[in-house]
Amino acid sequence: MDILIEYLKVFITGGIICAIGQILIDKTKITPARILVVFLVMGVILYSIGLYQPLIDFGGAGATVPISGFGSNLAKGVIKEVDEIGFLGIFTGGVKAAAAGISSAIVFGFLASLFAKPTIK
Repeated sequence: MDILIEYLKVFITGGIICAIGQILIDKTKITPARILVVFLVMGVILYSIGLYQPLIDFGGAGATVPISGFGSNLAKGVIKEVDEIGFLGIFTGGVKAAAAGISSAIVFGFLASLFAKPTIK
């Protein structure tokens, strides 16, 4: 039963984040690309002021999978690197923290391109 509650928390957390994005798309004239940037920056800001980590603790993948989770991951890496190596960590921390996700996106994108048969419409 505990696993069912955990799945429900993940679903609700991710659903609320996605619903906010859908409302922004439907009710404003902000382009989807700008909405993605807003979500990314909000993830960085919310993590930096300590509000995103409790959301991650509650919602797990529902909070880390959306683009705002990527922003919080970047912020977490920068904060860690700045604590360890100083000013240079501003430039290296985010890339180190997100390296696995970025690499897997490149690899799986390449693998998908091997099997896709694009056509011109």
